[in-house]
Amino acid sequence: MKNKLLCIFFILIAVKNTAQNPATFTVQTDKPIANVSSTMWGIFFEDINLGADGGIYAELIKNRSFEFLKPLMGWKILPHKEVWQKTIAEERQFQILNRPEKDATNPHYIHITLNNHKKGDFGLQNEGFRGIGIKKGLRYDFSVLYRLQKGNVKMHLELINGKGNIIGAGIFTPEETNGKWRKGEMSLTATDGDLKGKFHIWFEGTGVIDLDIISLFPADTWMGRKGGMRADMVQLLADLKPGFIRFPGGCIVEGFNLKQRYQWKKTIGPVEDRELLINRWNMEIAHRPTPDYYQTFGLGFFEYFQLAEDIGAAPLPILNCGMACQFNSAEMAQVNQLDPYIQDALDLIEFANGAVTTAWGKVRAAMGHPAAFNLKMMGIGNENWGPQYIERLKIFQKAIKEKYPNIKLVCSSGIAPNGDEFEFLNGELRKLNADFIDEHFYAKPEWFLQNAKRYDSYNRSDLSKVFAGEYAAQSVQTVSPDNKNNWRTAIAEAAFITGMERNADIVNMASYAPLFAHVDGWQWTPNLIWVDNLRSYGTANYQVQKMFTTNKGTDVVSILNKNNLPATGQDSIYASATIDKNKKELIIKIVNTIGKNQTVDINLAGNKIAGGKATMMILQNDNLDAENSLNNPFVIAPQEKIIDITDKLFTTTLMPYSFSVIKIKLK
Repeated sequence: MKNKLLCIFFILIAVKNTAQNPATFTVQTDKPIANVSSTMWGIFFEDINLGADGGIYAELIKNRSFEFLKPLMGWKILPHKEVWQKTIAEERQFQILNRPEKDATNPHYIHITLNNHKKGDFGLQNEGFRGIGIKKGLRYDFSVLYRLQKGNVKMHLELINGKGNIIGAGIFTPEETNGKWRKGEMSLTATDGDLKGKFHIWFEGTGVIDLDIISLFPADTWMGRKGGMRADMVQLLADLKPGFIRFPGGCIVEGFNLKQRYQWKKTIGPVEDRELLINRWNMEIAHRPTPDYYQTFGLGFFEYFQLAEDIGAAPLPILNCGMACQFNSAEMAQVNQLDPYIQDALDLIEFANGAVTTAWGKVRAAMGHPAAFNLKMMGIGNENWGPQYIERLKIFQKAIKEKYPNIKLVCSSGIAPNGDEFEFLNGELRKLNADFIDEHFYAKPEWFLQNAKRYDSYNRSDLSKVFAGEYAAQSVQTVSPDNKNNWRTAIAEAAFITGMERNADIVNMASYAPLFAHVDGWQWTPNLIWVDNLRSYGTANYQVQKMFTTNKGTDVVSILNKNNLPATGQDSIYASATIDKNKKELIIKIVNTIGKNQTVDINLAGNKIAGGKATMMILQNDNLDAENSLNNPFVIAPQEKIIDITDKLFTTTLMPYSFSVIKIKLK
């Protein structure tokens, strides 16, 4: 027994001594091994989780043009009654009618007949997108397309809080239009705020009036643009300093059938002429049905390009390749029917880059942007697979490269990062010298830790580069409604991203997905940014992304651990390093994935350091289940401290469960 106790004692001593011996990392600061692409870290945008309508697109009125499957979805008749309970007299007051000349885009409008009505007799209420967020003191801009056929009509506009009280009001008086449609506008200011308000229109007078595109926008949109985007949500994107923004998806590109696919030409031009479409996420997720989820395309391709320009990101549009979602209908256009799809791709390049004298450049200029958007890349298909995808891709590749040889193409490698289908696609795409191969990763945190060395063994002479186009650690399992944006998922992603950064000659682009989610209207979780009608916050995963995107560097340098190997989990530490040639700065990113302090020695070989101090930014939490939230948005947020560096060999301590960025000035 005594010998057993002594044995255990010496084992414990050995473990203790091992833990006290710091790991040593050598950084070769003067020998860059790969360039970091300007597009390395970017944004993936898809209209899922009320990401566009009800999200970043700041329109507050749901079903503003009465084009939903149920034309009055989102609306109620005032005084409150269910539509099926309305009286014959009320039925005579309003009708949903069609305009034959707008059948293809926006046929429905509401036809209202008034006969000496007073305020309170008849009106409309709109519920907004899970309510209407109202800010005290803010101006709200109302607009409507109307046709006053005869009579005198007044429209009393009201912002209503959750208690039913009026917190903003105004009167809009239409003018006779001689049978023509006219746009009317006015503004009202909120006297109080509410998270889930409503909007009322009460009618007064005698006459016949038609209404369409009933719209309400807050005045504080991004850059003050009328009909624009929510400034707080765009600011979170701008703060990432992204290298690119991918749009419009995602599965939304494919549609559950080809008729429902995303068609960019239907999303440009006057808003009232953009054809509304049911969102493919409307009923896609069985545990989160959202029957009122539609796309108005007020946020269309012009606005996407404009957003990319605003935040300094390269635009990356993804187009349908003649294949609907293979999980849904698996409908495909035959190869001899691809001409319209290919023409859409060619015309999009002209829309983005063409001179104002070209057909589509002229359209762009007419929308207010004569300068080119400088499009350099586009994606062909999303998560498509099989020989049928390769067959169609070849046709697209030939047509686009012949006319626009400098446009880089992003190509699908399917839905999984391994397996027979991935191996087939990866092999075929490399035979085609595909510019970018789009890899997607949705897996448990353990997968991300185990695959931090995924790209170490990729063929460095291969012309095809990797776009890690969608990735997110799933705390429970993929498509589970119980997935959380907790620190466990975020720190695993940080470890994996060090592996992408170390292999920046292989991986040229990467983006987390999905981007946005409304707390009352989501279909998928986890997500990078969560919002309600007034607030937004970045998750722990967002904070990890931001630490990488805002500390990118221009060139990768080696950071080696034991046996001159990259740090890919030895001692539960993951690391990468870059230099910024412009700022003369070394940037070390290092992740400690265990729940105790770890002391490390860092040896700087090569350049001399400038000064004896460095900054160290730290994301850390002792609780792997910790999350940011609307009420506590900075539970996990970077903290900065100054560390002393008196020599090219220095020692620092990594906190438990932490991701640190160390920035050192070089001579």
